[in-house]
Formats: sequence, structure tokens, C-alpha cells
Amino acid sequence: MKTQVLSSTLLAAGLALALPGAALAQAGLPSKGSPEHIRAVTSRIDSQSIRDNARSSKDWPSHGMDYSETRFSKLRQLDTANVKRLGLVWSYDLESTRGVESTPVVVDGIMYVTASWSVVHAVDVRTGKRLWSYDPGVDRANGFKGCCDVVNRGVAVYKGKVYVGAFDGRLVALDAATGQKVWEQDTIIDRAYSYTITGAPRVIKGKVLIGNGGAEYGVRGYVTAYDAETGAQQWRWFTVPGDPSKPFENEAMARAAKTWDPAGKWWEAGGGGTAWDTMAYDPELNLMYIGTGNGSPWAQAKRSPAGGDNLYLASIVALNPDTGEYVWHYQETPGDSWDFTSTQPMVLADIKIGGKPRKVILHAPKNGFFFVIDRTNGQFISAKNFVDVNWASGYDAKGRPIETPIARSGDRARDVIPSPFGAHNWHSMSYSPDTGLAYLPAQHVPLTLQDNKNWKFNGGSLPEPHSNIGWNTATLINMEPPKSTPFGRLIAWDPVAQKERWRVEHASPWNGGTLATAGNLVFQGTADGRFVAYDARNGKKLWEKPTGTGVVAAPITYEVDGRQYVSIAVGWGGVYGLAARHTERKGPGTVYTFALDGKAEAPAFVAYQQGKLLQGVPYDKSLVAEGTALYVSNCAFCHGVPGVDRGGNLPNLGYLDPAYIEHLDKFIFKGPAMSRGMPDFTGKLSMEDVEKIKAFIQGTADAVRPK
Repeated sequence: MKTQVLSSTLLAAGLALALPGAALAQAGLPSKGSPEHIRAVTSRIDSQSIRDNARSSKDWPSHGMDYSETRFSKLRQLDTANVKRLGLVWSYDLESTRGVESTPVVVDGIMYVTASWSVVHAVDVRTGKRLWSYDPGVDRANGFKGCCDVVNRGVAVYKGKVYVGAFDGRLVALDAATGQKVWEQDTIIDRAYSYTITGAPRVIKGKVLIGNGGAEYGVRGYVTAYDAETGAQQWRWFTVPGDPSKPFENEAMARAAKTWDPAGKWWEAGGGGTAWDTMAYDPELNLMYIGTGNGSPWAQAKRSPAGGDNLYLASIVALNPDTGEYVWHYQETPGDSWDFTSTQPMVLADIKIGGKPRKVILHAPKNGFFFVIDRTNGQFISAKNFVDVNWASGYDAKGRPIETPIARSGDRARDVIPSPFGAHNWHSMSYSPDTGLAYLPAQHVPLTLQDNKNWKFNGGSLPEPHSNIGWNTATLINMEPPKSTPFGRLIAWDPVAQKERWRVEHASPWNGGTLATAGNLVFQGTADGRFVAYDARNGKKLWEKPTGTGVVAAPITYEVDGRQYVSIAVGWGGVYGLAARHTERKGPGTVYTFALDGKAEAPAFVAYQQGKLLQGVPYDKSLVAEGTALYVSNCAFCHGVPGVDRGGNLPNLGYLDPAYIEHLDKFIFKGPAMSRGMPDFTGKLSMEDVEKIKAFIQGTADAVRPK
């Protein structure tokens, strides 16, 4: 009898693998990709199944693959010997023209991936066809309220639901099988401030966790936990203290307040510290870890005039996921004054240091140092710069930076290295326990920084960048040209020796995140429009395919019906990609999926259509100087320098048809581009201001024409 039952079970399992969808339905089994199948497989995703999957890496059920956020797959069907046979299986149009930063999530061949404006797509990996899509309906006219493009880094899946943080600050739960909204929560504590969400939620022990962005605009950071089933708020932990005239929320905030100078009234500009990206979780320690962001405003001289560490800015903080209670912290950049966030992806790893096993956090934040921290207690172990830096010469034995004279000399323009773009930004890092190496996208985008002595909160202080549309950095940028050299690299870093093992030099900064596999492969997309596989041991390039546009997101790999796939979501953008680009191709947001011997045709690539350098717009040369300050405070970070930059996913105004600039008022006062995220400058600029900006645009184009 037992044998007969076993045989029947094996037969049913075999049929499920072998029969097509219609036959499966006739056999009483849900066809793959059907709502019944999707509901069944996604309903099984919980904290334990995410942990179990980490042992096989068959699915990619969570943002960083596992709770440790290693982005390492144990799949071996693809390896250094056969990766050259990797071919396209299908491509999927995300129907977006702005930045795509999403890491897809895949459960038994069902992919969930986000495009710009927080639009969610469910895709059948077996066919490459859309199952459903969901648009949260973000008001496109508010696109300017995010510093760094209208991007989204992905979703979370848990017990039959898909969770997405919308750009406008809502957290939405969807039915994984149908895309229908189940519940929605407004995560923003005060709509008078420009909060956004661009990061992916995480789900831990039945709680959906989400942070927010907005420190450039002046907000107070926090992380919130919601019940995954009902959406009810469970707890909230602020990253910086609030108004000291009011009771602090907890002892952690009271301690933090002692490290801020109340003369700066930091709470009026929020203080910053937004937890806009990285999170990780150790189930055995029952600790979750968040990375916190920069100060608001950037310049500490305005935020906290007497100095101080300004906790918990630029820190890794450990919390109890059940209660949100503070456990420990380590501050990587005390008294941050350079936008040196610690929100860059972290990795939890178990490594040997000095011959002894240690549970550590590996972290390479913006400030240019690679940190190894004990994740049980926050103890500093080591830090070493992975790129050249000039703001600090190193870290002392207590884990504090040894600052150089250039660091705090904010009264003059100085070329701080790395710049606020970061030596490593949000682009995902991976770690292979097989090689013992971390693979990180490193870079430098030169900027000079100077404190703005005239800054006042929401004061629109010229010529502070974007200060007229809500930015509050108290920092003047490029008042003198930087002299440092830009670069982009893929670095393989040994965290035990704190040493680079190999590197690949790229054409530019702003390259995509990485994926490491047990097949000794490292995958990465590039800013100049390529998807590349390297040998994880030595950096040798083994395979490459064009992507039609620059890549900023990270790839994933997973197995469906015994076949290993590699997928990557492509779409040029992010704060750097708004105004700059490094490819002559321009394409819509696209998901590319590859497997051995794939034979699908790639979508047609389109040449970037750039007009002629602007000429013939009448202007008064005496207005150029004033127009420069107005342009910087309203336009520069989105559109770049006219005729100097070439435009990214937004156009460079120095290459537009002259009619656009001649009639500029028609486009900046309730103009047609509001539906694509451009601000309405009604009440912010006068017609006289418009004439000055026109003079700067055409005057700059005329100045660069001979060059």
C-alpha cells in the first residue's frame, strides 16, 4: 500500500514537470503561471522559507536573495566553462523611460519587478509574458520631490502578497496572483515635507519594514514596521532626535540629542538620517540592521554649529525586529558634512579573522572605506579605504576617522574625495563565501563643496543647487571646478586582508550592481550599455551582451524547471543618470533574461537623438551672471550644464530646438512636462527670472560652441 501511494506521488510529480499547462489542468493540477499556481507558491513564502531557500538558491525570494543580502547564488549550472553559451531567452518591456533600479524577485518562475514611478510588473519566466501590472498612481507632477529620479528598487513577497513602496510614500500590499490591492498605508508622518520611498520593503517575522528618503529636502528619518496581513502599524523608530522641547520617543533618542547642538535648531530641517535603502536580518541573533543617511542640511556648521557626532546619522543601527527597540549602533561618519550616507547595501557574513570565526557586517558606504563590524554587538573590527580618499587618512583603533584638514574647511570650495555621489552608492554589492571576496561597484564623480553661509531652511538661497525647488543642503557645489578625475570600477575586495584582489576599469562612473555565483561568476551591467560576466577569481571577462542603454540595477539568477536563468532590469537613470550618459543608445526600461543556448532576438536598439547645439535665441548678455545662479538653483541637477553635458534620461537644454528656449515660460509655468515630473515654477520664478535663465542657456551654448 505504501509503495502504491509513493508511486502515485512520484507519478503526479513527474506529470507536473512534464505536462503542458492544459494537460496539468486536466490532471487537476494548476497550470504554471495560473492564478492558482501563483497563489500556491507565493503563499509558502515566509521567513522560514527564505532561510531554507538560501541553502539551495533555487528561487530569488527576497531583495538580496537571502536575509544576509549576500546576492550570492549556490546554483552551478552556469560556470566559467560554459557561460560563453549564455543567450537571450526573452526580453520584457517595462514601458518606462526613467531610471530602473529594481532587483526582481522570483518564486517558482513568477517574477515581480518594478519600473520607474513604482509600477509593479508580474512576469511569467517560462514565457516572458506579462501576468499583470499595477500602477500605484503616483502624481507625476510631484516627481521633482525626489532628489534622485523617480526610481524604485523592488518589492517584497510574503504569504501570497507583494509589497511595494510607492514614490509618494505609500506602502501598498497586492494580491500576488492578481495584482489587486489588498491594503495601503500612508507612511509619511507630515505631508508638509518632501518624503519619498525608493527602496524595497523587507518582511521579517510577519512585519513589512520600510524606510524613506528626502534628507536633501529637509526631513526626519525613520523606519516603520507594518503587519504583513492587515497593514496595521506595529512600531516606528526614528533615526535622529526631534525637537528637544518635546519628550523624546525613547532613551536612544535622548542619548542621540546630546550629540547635537540645539543652536542649529536641527529639527526645523528634520535632521535627516533617512533609511532609504539597505536592511539585513540575522534570524539567529534576532537582529535587523539598517543603514542611515546624511544630515539635513548637509553642512554640519548650519545643522549643529558646535559640532558633535550627530547620532544616528551615517550609521549602521541594530534593532529588535519584534519591537523596534534600539540594540546597538556603529557610526561610520561622525558629524557627517559631505552627504556620506551609510545606506549602501550591507552584507552579513561569517568569516575568520585572526584565525577565529566572527559574525560580521561587510559594508562599503559612500565615504570610501570598507568596514568590517561585529554584528553581535557593533564592535569595530577594521576599515580600509577601497578608493583614494582625502577627507580622512584612516580609522583609529576605536573606529573613529582620522580627519584631514580639508574635511571641515567649509569656508572655501574644496574638492572632497569621494564626493556626495559616493565611492560606492546604492548599486548592490555581492559577496562569495567560496572566494571570500566582495564585489562592489566603485566610482568617483568629482565635485567641489563649500558651506553656504546664507542658507535658511526653505529659503531658496542662490546659488545653492535646487534650493528653489525644495533642496536644503546648505552647500554650494562647484563654485570652483574640481580637479580630481572621474572613474568607475568593479573591485574584488578581500574583507579579511582589507585589500583589493582585482579590479576592472569601466568607461565611466555609475555602473550597475553585482551578482556572484557558485559557478565562480560575477555578473554586472555597465553605464556604457553592456551586461558582462567575469571570472570571480581573477576578473577575466568571459561573456558580454549589449543592453541598448546604460545599466544601473543588479542582476539575479534562479532555477525554473531545472534550468538556470539570469535576469537583469535595465533602464538608465538615478541622480547621476538624469543629466549624464555614456552610451549612444537609448531604450525603454527592459528586463533581459538569459539561459544556456538561448536564441531569442534582442529588441531593436535606438540611437540617442541629440539635436544641434542651441543657436539663435535672443538674449541680453548682461543677464547671464544672474541667470547662472537661477539655473543652478532650479535646473542644474536635472538638466546638466547646457551644451557641456549631453543629457541623460532628461534632455540637456543646450540641445533643444530653439523654440523651446524662446518660449521657456510656456514650459516652466504649468507646462506639459509636469506630467513627466517637471516642477511647476509658478510663484517660484518671475518672467524676469525666465529671461535671465534663457540668457544663461543660450550664452553657455555660445561659449562652448568654439570648443
